[in-house]
Amino acid sequence: MPGCGALRLGRALAACGAILAAGSVALAAYASHVAAAEEGSRLMLAAVFAFGHGVALAALAPRAPGRVALAALCMLLAGVLLFSGSLAGAHFHGLPTRLAPFGGVLMMAGWLLHAAAALRD
Repeated sequence: MPGCGALRLGRALAACGAILAAGSVALAAYASHVAAAEEGSRLMLAAVFAFGHGVALAALAPRAPGRVALAALCMLLAGVLLFSGSLAGAHFHGLPTRLAPFGGVLMMAGWLLHAAAALRD
């Protein structure tokens, strides 16, 4: 049974996931209806990753079996924020996308760590 801190973290991750999913719907709508074709494609990729990982966080976090699983989900959140945030930041603020690859690596590592946690428990 997770402790109080783990329970709070799980709830916070689930809430972040729901916010990511909601924001990604808005981003996809913007990408489809406002952005130019090439920019829209990049924003749609950011939206897809944010939506998928948001749903995963919302579903998995409340039931995360322990610290390793919670750490994996934290990695997913950080990864999607870096990846999708970098792509969106490039469009809306002219920022470079150099953090996107780190976000991608964090997402892959988070999923692998989550798999290890699932096999462990």
